[in-house]
Amino acid sequence: MAHAAQLNILEQNCPIQVEHDRKRRQFTVRLNGCHDRAVLLYEYVGKRIVDLQHTEVPDAYRGRGIAKHLAKAALDFVVEEDLRAHLTCWYIQKYVKENPLPQYLEHLQP
Repeated sequence: MAHAAQLNILEQNCPIQVEHDRKRRQFTVRLNGCHDRAVLLYEYVGKRIVDLQHTEVPDAYRGRGIAKHLAKAALDFVVEEDLRAHLTCWYIQKYVKENPLPQYLEHLQP
């Protein structure tokens, strides 16, 4: 029964909303109300450099494109704020390889 409730957010085609908490340096997607969350964590490692460190989606929600929304939001933030990004997170590295947009590539830290 609990598993069925977890699926509601995606089965009903609810739009996935990414929230950015600048204070906690994370992007989140609330799943199943506010009990479960997918998260992308980052840290500032220089004045204008962020390290996109870790993306995590609960097991029950994996494979549904939620991490893509987090990755896009984080990279769009880097571009909008004219920052440089270091990609520690393997998923973000994969996302950039699959979506090699010039605006993302020019903001990557060599």
